[in-house]
Amino acid sequence: MKKLIWMALFFVLLFLVACGSEENADQAESEEELATLDVDFSVPETVDAEETIELKATVTYGEENVTDADEVVFEIWEKGKEDDSWEVKSINNEDGTYTAETSFDQDGVYEMYAHTTAKELHTMPKKEVTVGSGETSTEEESDHEATDQEEGHDHSHDAAADGFSMHFAMPTGLEVAQDVKLVTHLQMDEEAMEEASVRYELWLDGAEKHSWVDAEESNPGEYIATHQFDGKGTYHVVVHVENEDGLHEHEEHEIEVK
Repeated sequence: MKKLIWMALFFVLLFLVACGSEENADQAESEEELATLDVDFSVPETVDAEETIELKATVTYGEENVTDADEVVFEIWEKGKEDDSWEVKSINNEDGTYTAETSFDQDGVYEMYAHTTAKELHTMPKKEVTVGSGETSTEEESDHEATDQEEGHDHSHDAAADGFSMHFAMPTGLEVAQDVKLVTHLQMDEEAMEEASVRYELWLDGAEKHSWVDAEESNPGEYIATHQFDGKGTYHVVVHVENEDGLHEHEEHEIEVK
């Protein structure tokens, strides 16, 4: 009889231990699902031309400092000229912060993204810096930008819906018949924009034939497609974005195939 009682107690304890382990596993999984990739992007609001400034991204995942981000790159451009952007790679300080230094040759308003990839997620907080007086280099450029906006030719982020941002990763070193990855990152209110419909429209400059390629969402907010270019030349690439909330945005770029 005592043997049966001890056996019963053993199985009860075994059951309780198993339930506790499963509960802890579920809790850990739930906490992992709730964690988000956050980037605190810090830059000065105003600077002088030729002044060296620090760009700083503090990366966290939930309450954890991310010391091993896959990539943190700062993309910078003069407002209204995103096609002429340049990138500055960061230094990993191994404490969750990633920094770089840059300067600006002339007065103007400059915008920048902190492109951050970690934990199989991508986010790109945006900041703006006013250099000197904030005026563009020439009045002619300002007039030209204003005219483009009035005629509806501005396809930059400024023309997008409130809170929406799009970044097309410009491919380089393209060759004929080469598999090319077309990558676009989307955000809404600085959060990855998921479950959007993204299509790439491509055509050779001067040609009537347009190709359409559907993108797939590989990571939250990241949309990738593969395409081969048939011949050399300048190609137009238009990124079309739609979602169930009625959003319809597009942005045009030019790429060279050699």
